Amino acid sequence: MAENLLQDTPPPPADAKARPADVPEKFWDAEAGALRVDALLKSYRELERRLSQRAAPPSDDAGPEDLLRFRQSMGIPETPCAYSINEPHELCRADEGVNQRLHAAHFSNAQAQLVYDLAAERLVPLIAEAAAQFEADRQRERLCSHFGGEDRFRQVAAQLSAWGRAKLPEPVYEALASTAEGVLALEQMMRKEEPGLSRDSAPPARESEAELRAMMRDPRYWRSREPEFVRRVSEGFRRLVGTAGG
Repeated sequence: MAENLLQDTPPPPADAKARPADVPEKFWDAEAGALRVDALLKSYRELERRLSQRAAPPSDDAGPEDLLRFRQSMGIPETPCAYSINEPHELCRADEGVNQRLHAAHFSNAQAQLVYDLAAERLVPLIAEAAAQFEADRQRERLCSHFGGEDRFRQVAAQLSAWGRAKLPEPVYEALASTAEGVLALEQMMRKEEPGLSRDSAPPARESEAELRAMMRDPRYWRSREPEFVRRVSEGFRRLVGTAGG
């Protein structure tokens, strides 16, 4: 028999508690005037299950819809090309191959940006340092070749350093000493002002005839004809002849 809609519903018991405004009706037992703990726990477990499924990476056999749902929930772009990277340095520009790997690893846009930022912060200084050291080594090799070898350059470098620090302002000296062109310019300045401190002054004042003839057998004299080496031999014989004539 259908319920009589005109009949008054019985009032709740006088001691029954009213449902709090922030408690949904499905979680409230009106007769008992208390929370329905079983319904609350059931709803909590279901919510926990859904959240864990949403946060966990999709399995290998997950369908396209599941994969798309997971990426959307985690803020992952739909494709690698959809990453929006603020390039922190010209050496750390957005790279298609890198973005593909980040996307395959389920990186969000914020996480991908962090990868590029860390590369600029940590790797770029190391690259710059290595490049500077490579350039310094290259320019040092050029100077060694110009002055006739490592030992010869060390001798001349000591002269140039002492003269430059004594004659030039420190910033000017440091700027000249930082490049091969600057060192050569420093040498020219020193030779013009103090001819006695040229690169001709470092070797021994006189070589014996035996030493000179040994130098003539050196490939630098007869094969490659290195100008500095040939000049030393020629001047050595000239000094010997001058001494003999005196």
